[in-house]
Amino acid sequence: MEKQKENLAAIGILAAIYFVAGKLGLSLAFLHPSATPVWPPTGIALAAFLIFGYRVWPGILLGAFLVNMTTAGSVATSIGIAMGNTLEPLMGSYLVNRFAGGRNAFHRAQDTFKFAILAGLLSTTVSATFGVTSLSLGGFARWANYWSIWLTWWLGDAVGAVVVAPLLILWSLGARERWNLARFLEVVVLVVCLLLVGQIVFGGFFLPGAKDYPLEYLCIPFLMWAAFRFGQREAATASLVLSGIAIWGTMHGLGPFVRGTRNEALLLLQAFMGIVAVMAIAFAALFAERQRAEEQARHLAVSDPLTGLANYRKLVDVLDAEIKRSGRTGRSFALLLLDLDGLKKINDDRGHLAGSRALCRLANVLRVHCRDIDTAARYGGDEFALILPEAGAKAAWQVARRISERLARDGEQPPLSVSIGAALYPQDGETMEVMLGAADRALYEMKRRPRQEVPLLARGPRRQADQ
Repeated sequence: MEKQKENLAAIGILAAIYFVAGKLGLSLAFLHPSATPVWPPTGIALAAFLIFGYRVWPGILLGAFLVNMTTAGSVATSIGIAMGNTLEPLMGSYLVNRFAGGRNAFHRAQDTFKFAILAGLLSTTVSATFGVTSLSLGGFARWANYWSIWLTWWLGDAVGAVVVAPLLILWSLGARERWNLARFLEVVVLVVCLLLVGQIVFGGFFLPGAKDYPLEYLCIPFLMWAAFRFGQREAATASLVLSGIAIWGTMHGLGPFVRGTRNEALLLLQAFMGIVAVMAIAFAALFAERQRAEEQARHLAVSDPLTGLANYRKLVDVLDAEIKRSGRTGRSFALLLLDLDGLKKINDDRGHLAGSRALCRLANVLRVHCRDIDTAARYGGDEFALILPEAGAKAAWQVARRISERLARDGEQPPLSVSIGAALYPQDGETMEVMLGAADRALYEMKRRPRQEVPLLARGPRRQADQ
């Protein structure tokens, strides 16, 4: 019952939002009362289907019917238009979900272009066709004006889909990035510059005697700034803000798109804004893809592909950094070398997949049961290393015992055991090579002894006494 009430409330709210946005859009209808080149409800409906699912369709149908019933036409024409306005975002959202990644369409440039084609260009023909045909059949539009009304209707819906929907979808996905002071100040500067250039291009600011200079290209660098420095959300927001400024200026006879009629001027303006909005979001997605690829490349360069732990290169870097840090602070750290016992036998008896799984089992124990400040790495083959910052012999011994016990109790077959050797800085060496050598000797000293006669950590008892 509660869920049904929530669904009804959501549908009612969506219908109200659609109605208000529709009335604002139709206030700019000059060719026909029901056809406007500015139609944000398409973007609202498309975003609603992609975010909440198809179950909210009654809200779109109700909102569209009320908008048209209170504008022009009859009940029959309003029903026909409302059906087209509902089928349009349904079709668009289905195509986007099927072919462009759904709500994640703006994470990749190629999916952004697919969104623009499927939801912006293709599905919007449904509403234009349903709407103009209904008006023409009902006698509220002349057949001779069919295609001019259809073009205005279609372009208004198309730009609403590519300008409004991305903004709503992107801001509905997850938490935004936390901005520091420098980042916040950059946002403020960007907003001021965007408002300023919008007024220069579309408001005649600084150029009071020239109302129609072709300066629209001045807007593009600031949209690129938002795309490259901040991301898809900010690029979509900047596009919408600039679109609002441009519509206001064009309606007042200012800017490069002013023509003989207001409808013609708005058509040219909307075509321009739709293109630059898609390009800005696509460039932001492309830059985000590049950043993800670079981050992945950096991760792969310092990680072991089998276990996901740090590789030898990362181990050397961290060990060198710890030596320098300990030299400054005077605090020691421990280095553990671990060798998985009997890996060759596992490979021979059970196959190399089982051997690889055994290495991953040890890596998982190291990953889960070590501190965040510790660094676990695959040293090579069946050997692993663990760097324990600010740890003495006693702490190293306890860590080694815990790792050995957790590995033995991980519940998988075959059972595993590990040999461990330790070195402390600076007691066992003051250089990386000497420390690795000391830990390696302790490790193989442990492996040479019978298991029951050897302490868990080869150097553990002596170092523990030193504590």
